[in-house]
Amino acid sequence: MKEYLVQGASLPEAYHKALVVLERYGEYAPCADYGTSQKELSMTMYVSEPLREPMISKLFIGGARELEQYRQEILDGILDFEIERGNWAYTYHSRMAEQLPFIERELRRNPSSRRAVIDVRDWRHDTAEGNENPACLQHLQYFIRNGRLDCKVLFRSNDACKASFMNAFALIMLQKRLADRLGVEMGGYCHRANSFHCYERDFPLLGGYVRRIESGADSTYDYEGDWKEIMEEAQAEIAQAVEKLKNNG
Repeated sequence: MKEYLVQGASLPEAYHKALVVLERYGEYAPCADYGTSQKELSMTMYVSEPLREPMISKLFIGGARELEQYRQEILDGILDFEIERGNWAYTYHSRMAEQLPFIERELRRNPSSRRAVIDVRDWRHDTAEGNENPACLQHLQYFIRNGRLDCKVLFRSNDACKASFMNAFALIMLQKRLADRLGVEMGGYCHRANSFHCYERDFPLLGGYVRRIESGADSTYDYEGDWKEIMEEAQAEIAQAVEKLKNNG
């Protein structure tokens, strides 16, 4: 499988470059588990300034409410109760949360450590016979270099059009939370997907995204002073929806 690296100062800059590369150079491959085909390649997106504006891409499925809910799912585990009910085997938050105290402790002990790794993949569960939902996110590693917290993540599989932007945004928000706790500045964010793909049904979506990017049309929003406020306004609605889910369980 072909390997590609794109870089950008902001998340949308790197993400949009990755979409263009996938559209132009992605190889057609079967996807037998889902009865379809896909465009696919291996992609590394490097964002040198993860908090640089504009932080929000217009080119993803969903809006401010969906992005805020996903941020809360990753950082705060608002849907972890589904595990206790037996509806889900895990959430990303449930697998990461118990390891975050080690990350903070380790980086305080030794800021130059190379041991600050979170394993999201649980091989006992993810390789079990009949398991149809192995984790796509595999691991995260944090480094403090030159007083800045870098984050590097690995996905085994990443849906370019429908997941990768929200994944990256939420993980950058987690990186920011950890940096604040450690009292260091934000460093770079590196997002690696061994299979960066688009399913056949979404080829028109990918093509439309790329045409918009290449046309030079405005494809971003600022987060601070724009989407952040809208996302915060959605929090009450999200809380009500989550409470309704809990009560209907």
